[in-house]
Amino acid sequence: MELRLYDTLSRDKRAFVPLDASNVRMYVCGPTVYDFAHIGNARPVIVFDVLFRLLRHLYGEAHVKYVRNITDVDDKINDRAARDFPGLALNEAIRKVTEETGRQFHADVDALGCLRPSVEPRATEHIAEMREIIERLVKGGFAYVAEDHVLFSPQAMNAANSSLPRYGTLSKRSLDEMIAGARVDVAPYKRDATDFVLWKPSKPGEPSWASPAGIKAEGRPGWHIECSAMAWKHLGEHFDIHGGGIDLVFPHHENEVAQSCCAFRRERMANYWMHNGFLQVEGEKMSKSLGNFITIHELLKDWPGEVLRLNMLKTHYRSPIDWTMKSLEESAKTLDDWYRVAADVEPGKPAASVIEPLLDDLNTPLAIAAMHGLRGGDVSALAGSLRLLGFLSESAAQWEGRKQQASGVDATEVERLIAERTAARSRKDFGESDRIRDLLAAMGVAIKDSKEGTTWEIAR
Repeated sequence: MELRLYDTLSRDKRAFVPLDASNVRMYVCGPTVYDFAHIGNARPVIVFDVLFRLLRHLYGEAHVKYVRNITDVDDKINDRAARDFPGLALNEAIRKVTEETGRQFHADVDALGCLRPSVEPRATEHIAEMREIIERLVKGGFAYVAEDHVLFSPQAMNAANSSLPRYGTLSKRSLDEMIAGARVDVAPYKRDATDFVLWKPSKPGEPSWASPAGIKAEGRPGWHIECSAMAWKHLGEHFDIHGGGIDLVFPHHENEVAQSCCAFRRERMANYWMHNGFLQVEGEKMSKSLGNFITIHELLKDWPGEVLRLNMLKTHYRSPIDWTMKSLEESAKTLDDWYRVAADVEPGKPAASVIEPLLDDLNTPLAIAAMHGLRGGDVSALAGSLRLLGFLSESAAQWEGRKQQASGVDATEVERLIAERTAARSRKDFGESDRIRDLLAAMGVAIKDSKEGTTWEIAR
């Protein structure tokens, strides 16, 4: 069975045929490092980690290159730096913010069971590539200089008599619709309302670099040009897959297509555009004003990262997801069971029944259902399938021990109480046996009696 992926550009599922099977290339938009990543940010990280793992399974680890960028120059970063470190020079404060936030992001996504990308470029390390693309766009007549800004002209792109795509093709919007539906900066130096910034002058104290296109004042890049430059540097002018959240289709990805295709005179930037759906919390849009804004860091205090990972993958990546406490509890119970059954088993090849739904546009809900079906049968294949999807990172004892530690349960005390209960049952003192059982339940301990004896676990 072939791998089929839904392409946002063509609006259908297409067979995946890499440009070069020995060098499969994927770019995914990463974080802007100014604050803790929220649970919505975790969705593309987890989704495209699964795709990365699947591509490595299909083509070999050495033949897949995954690039996920870090945006470390942005107005939000500047604002956060000025707020948190008012006594420092802005550039020094910015460095502190981006380093601390970047470390926290890595710690959080590592805990989610995500592999590190092959390359993780930072925007500030690719200014030369940004200037090169901007120079090409100005020379080609697709961008212009105005009051120390460089702006891209979608009108010029659409007027070009060439094989270039039309601006708006990815998001399926006309220029008029984009003007009506987008927040566009109104500026007197713009030739048209849809023109967007490639480069702008820096304010005093802000990060700044030598400007392109003959501009004497130092400046800094616009947001969209950053990803075009990093993708070009690490994956080339034309690559296989570009991914991100559905909110990035317009304007970010639309503008990336415009910049890259016009700079390199290409019909395509990426052959497949993949986007994950939105996330809600308990049926409502996540927002700070509603008090339901949840960071990955906060959730990891209460739940193992693999629980968050499973909870995310129970919904197909293109569908909206409703993040609920009930679903988290169910995911935790499922993982408890999988760890008991498969964590200490020698993993075999991932089961075909798990791989097949993954090949159908990453249908993780069906893959998870298939793993439930393996539980009472080929446990070796279950173990291999779980590891392919980023689960079973520790032994069953480590998993159970972490639960005990998190719950504050004293294992020695639990074993002592179980021994007392066993003695009470042997002398038919069922009142005492029930009392100890209830005491254990109050401690958050669930017990199970069998012919082999009594076992226990932390109740979720």
